Amino acid sequence: MRRHAVYSRIVYEINNATLKEPFTVADFQNACPGFGRGTYRVFLYKHRIGNPGNSTELFELVGAGKFKVIRPFKYDLS
Repeated sequence: MRRHAVYSRIVYEINNATLKEPFTVADFQNACPGFGRGTYRVFLYKHRIGNPGNSTELFELVGAGKFKVIRPFKYDLS
């Protein structure tokens, strides 16, 4: 499996308590600056459980616009 830079950064920020779960798109953007605007709008939804494009499932949508990272982390991240 390829290690994804955005996902790696999210896991890093979760592990360092900079990003607290559940988090919103705005929380993700504040904790992980530097990615393109489209990344913040799409990445979490694209990789949620049950996504329509069959992308890797990395997040669980737990409420209106709120996400948690699926455990155990993928790509050997901890």
